[in-house]
Amino acid sequence: MYSLDDTITAISSPIGEGGIGIVKMSGPGVLPILQGLFAPGKASTQNGRSWQPASHHLYHGHIVDPETQETADEVLVSFMKAPHTYTRQDVGEINCHGGIVASRRVLELTLRSGARLASPGEMTLRAFLFGRLDLAQAEAVLDVVRAKTEAGLRVAVEQLGGSLSEQIRDVRTELVQVLAYLEARIDFSEDEIPERDITAPLLSVAATLEQLIESADQGMIYRQGIRGAIVGRPNVGKSSLLNRLLRTSRAIVTPIPGTTRDTLEETVNLHGIPLVLVDTAGIADSQDLVEKLGVERSRQALASADMAMLVIDAKEPVQDADREIAGLIGSKPAILVINKIDLPLEAKTEDLLPGARRVELSALTGEGLEELEEAIVQLVFSGEVLASEMPLVTNPRHKQALQDALQNVQSAMEANSVGTPVDLIAIDVTAAVNALGEITGETATEDLLEVIFSEFCVGK
Repeated sequence: MYSLDDTITAISSPIGEGGIGIVKMSGPGVLPILQGLFAPGKASTQNGRSWQPASHHLYHGHIVDPETQETADEVLVSFMKAPHTYTRQDVGEINCHGGIVASRRVLELTLRSGARLASPGEMTLRAFLFGRLDLAQAEAVLDVVRAKTEAGLRVAVEQLGGSLSEQIRDVRTELVQVLAYLEARIDFSEDEIPERDITAPLLSVAATLEQLIESADQGMIYRQGIRGAIVGRPNVGKSSLLNRLLRTSRAIVTPIPGTTRDTLEETVNLHGIPLVLVDTAGIADSQDLVEKLGVERSRQALASADMAMLVIDAKEPVQDADREIAGLIGSKPAILVINKIDLPLEAKTEDLLPGARRVELSALTGEGLEELEEAIVQLVFSGEVLASEMPLVTNPRHKQALQDALQNVQSAMEANSVGTPVDLIAIDVTAAVNALGEITGETATEDLLEVIFSEFCVGK
């Protein structure tokens, strides 16, 4: 899929203004390229052909265009010799001044000197292909970069350290041992191979897989977050509630009904959960074209949300519009938010969203806000925040592979219990082994690798 024998280069820092811009290279040509571009010390016109850097040291100097002898930038350069690098190849990093022009100028010089532009994720792909990381750890690199909360970062770092990979390898080893026994039974007569009960190891594997799968829904919340739609009829305080949850004035709030005419999305860190709050236009009948479009978007936002917060006005009796919106929520996880409790209470909510948690608050004063946040956490985690020693599964691809493996293990157990021929049982066990190998990379196809690493940014 990719050549591993050439030298790749890319800007590894975010594009834009900043203190430092980093151009990173990996491959066998790193040192010759650095020697041709880097002038160590104060003399910006000296070439660095005789420069022999010590590995993992930082050197001050200048990047010089070898054709024009023009100084491109004052830089710090490091050369890291294989195999003690991120990719297990020679790696070079040029720390130049931040900004689009300086970084791109240095990048262009590395390209002219024989490197090629790295594809998205190609640095990490090389780390995987050369055994520095397994596939689950490589995917965790992207999760670390994209983490939206400290809790999400902690889970990603644990996976980058190999916690999930170690668990998967232990389970896969158990299955491989069972498979080795079954294949020996196929290849040799029953008299030569002592009979062994495979039920116990298969049961042990199935139990571990079930635990990992159970952690997946909660694990993916830390990785992806959840979408919560704030819905209700006009002027019940939806935008005020959004502002209060965000601790900032993000949405325009006025006493005029229908102020919000479109959906507004913001992300808040709620006890480690990335919660995407969607403030919606008040759902009501309207003849105004723009308002009607806003209501339609509100309905779409509610349909795509993971949970809903139905806001009603405490100082008014429950209206038919409130019940209509509750009907749109249906069986979706929801919280009934009774707003404006700083005013006299008039709403009778007993028949509205039966079974949903009810929270009384004032978006104006903030009273009851902590209770709402706790209710959201309780709703998301079904009453408890996961605090298990079992590694969290945070990737939908991993969850699917675990489910496939479990299904094949259960099929093998069922087949064994009814005396199915050994070679047929071995087919199910082999499929389970391969499914787990897709998580750590032992059985990953080129197409799968291409899909995974295409999500990375260039330079990582």
